Amino acid sequence: MRMDEWDRAKATGLNPTQLAILDLLEGRRGGLGVKDIAVHLGVSQPTATDSVSALERKGHLAKRPVEGDRRAVSIVITAEGLSALRMGDEAAGLAERAVDALPSDQQEDLLTTLVAMIRHLQDIDAIPIQRMCATCRYFGPFAHPDAAKPHHCHLVDAAFGQRDLRIDCREHETADPARRAATWRAFQDGSAHPPGH
Repeated sequence: MRMDEWDRAKATGLNPTQLAILDLLEGRRGGLGVKDIAVHLGVSQPTATDSVSALERKGHLAKRPVEGDRRAVSIVITAEGLSALRMGDEAAGLAERAVDALPSDQQEDLLTTLVAMIRHLQDIDAIPIQRMCATCRYFGPFAHPDAAKPHHCHLVDAAFGQRDLRIDCREHETADPARRAATWRAFQDGSAHPPGH
């Protein structure tokens, strides 16, 4: 994955931290503050500040004032930044090709395991809440008896399957802590005994 990050960054003329910032800001219409960027990426605030400044000079990011706080700014991705991201996404990386080589059931197992790992890291405050189905207020785990499409997204009012679980969804809205806990219990109980098995 690190090799993939360097290859993607090289293709865009950015370094991996700068590319990670663009990835993070894509789809976040309101943007994020520098402190939030640093926390999400697990880098120091000075590192985030330097990378944001470099990306702003290249025209990939812009600063917008935060309503109600004259000193605060929100960092947002620009059209140029989105173009740079697309340039880096053109070729499938090594990690993606390795996952594609796995049988379908192993791909699903890997995704479910990844969701569980992310959830654990969030629980121990190692990383902030991620924009994945398991933390979203719209997610209804194992709401349908159909084994192929057991989950429900209340935002789009549609059923979907395990392999369609998202790790980073642009429409994500974080559920309150009690709902996240209940959703996670239902997800774990259902994934331990999926419908139709």
